[in-house]
Amino acid sequence: MTVLTWTRRSVLAASAAFGLSLGLSAPTLAQTPPGVLIVGQIAEPKALDPAAVTAVNDFRILMNVYDGLVRYKDGTLEVEPALATAWEISEDGTVYTFSLREGVTFHDGSVFDAAAVKFNFDRMLKEDHPYHDTGPFPLAFFFSAVQEVTVIDPLTVQFTLDAPYAPFLSNLAYPTGLIVSPAAVEQHGAEFGRNPSGTGPFTFAEWRSNEAVVIEANPDYWDGAPASQAVVFRPISDANTRTAEMLAGGIDLMVEVPPVALSEFAGDAYTLHEQAGPHVWFLILNAKEGPFADVRVRQAANYAINKSAIVNDVLEGTAAVAAGPTPPAFAWAYNESLEPYPYDPEKAKALIAEAGAEGAELTFYVTEGGSGMLDPVAMGTAIQADLKAVGFEVTIETYEWNTFLGEVNPGLEGKADMAQMAWMTNDPDTLPYLALRTEAWPEKGGFNSGYYSNPEVDKLLEDARSATDQAERAALYQEMQTIVQEDAPWVFVANWKQNAVTSDRVENFALQPSFFLLLKDVVKN
Repeated sequence: MTVLTWTRRSVLAASAAFGLSLGLSAPTLAQTPPGVLIVGQIAEPKALDPAAVTAVNDFRILMNVYDGLVRYKDGTLEVEPALATAWEISEDGTVYTFSLREGVTFHDGSVFDAAAVKFNFDRMLKEDHPYHDTGPFPLAFFFSAVQEVTVIDPLTVQFTLDAPYAPFLSNLAYPTGLIVSPAAVEQHGAEFGRNPSGTGPFTFAEWRSNEAVVIEANPDYWDGAPASQAVVFRPISDANTRTAEMLAGGIDLMVEVPPVALSEFAGDAYTLHEQAGPHVWFLILNAKEGPFADVRVRQAANYAINKSAIVNDVLEGTAAVAAGPTPPAFAWAYNESLEPYPYDPEKAKALIAEAGAEGAELTFYVTEGGSGMLDPVAMGTAIQADLKAVGFEVTIETYEWNTFLGEVNPGLEGKADMAQMAWMTNDPDTLPYLALRTEAWPEKGGFNSGYYSNPEVDKLLEDARSATDQAERAALYQEMQTIVQEDAPWVFVANWKQNAVTSDRVENFALQPSFFLLLKDVVKN
């Protein structure tokens, strides 16, 4: 019997056991097969093309199918070799020359070489590339400094940048830098995202919409064969259902355990995993139109929302109140002098009155769940109540995660006054550069969905990404944080410590500060 047949059986068995458990006082445990790891994901992936997606939910699958030139060292955000074995950087910081690993092939049998690397980055960055239309590529911003990618020889590739760019290597380790098979892109075109081919430890087997993505062990993987035969990623968007499935034995690994369910996994049958990482949960405020175009009203929202109550009561103490746009996990760049906005509804009312915004009606986009979104419906309800207490009338519109992103990412203009969002990032440059600069407004290809604009912040961010001295970068980021906190383009809500739970049949699993799932060495007994 093939692994693929087993994985189909696994899903059916898990679903049957879960159904039985609903009618019983104790769950009936599913008998999922050894060697097949079943992961409860928070949503259906949007695509399996790493250049075309933005959500950690998708990245958790992709990091097991693809490799980049470099990767994050286990347990850190430090860069180490992967498909590149070594690299040299020119004295002026604008030329990176990579030596590539020999003898690596893509899952479709085609050869990995310098030409494949050039194909990947040209596809993202050059509008005249024959396969640029397989995008869009929303995080191509990561590599906007790249002027040219040059094949020196089959195992040597060179990147020329328009200026020194400090986050370059870190961004190459991010999923947007994962290398896809040019042959597979040429074969499948715009459908490549449903027919992925990389060089990673697992090969793509099948994607059954709204049911499962199945990947199988690559026995010829250059860094050693995986410990499991296959991994099944099941999309279970409702957190309570995901918890029940875990308790019923229908899944072996559950990500983003809802805070209220943590006590359910206290026994010997489960292991609860926690890992700090760079995460920030915030509300995007529409600074272009409506009440939040006035900075006083944006500040009022920050005073009105009882963030400590959300962290302690809704999130059960699994997060800390955020003080600004940069997560404290980036210790070297974090501005420790900033204090979170205190809960002060009277000050909020005074600012609202000063701005003449009493009784304003607000449309608030909330998601059912999503990457790093914690408990978004309960959080949204608490926020709605706090804003009502200072005089706002807030209407919540709730969307499934991918639909939500489709509403929020193109911008809130003409649609909503505020929207939930969470980012998990690899560098202090990433979130503010992609979501707070004027040049990152949605119509310009960025994620500044609330249309915030401050030329001083723009300059600080541009200067920071070209500074090669870390102390200089840190000072620039810290100044940026001070200005952004005062301008309040977001309500800064929470910094989360990520979690996951595994059954006692799972060994060698650990969470990563990158928030990705690295499953090559995980054993399912």
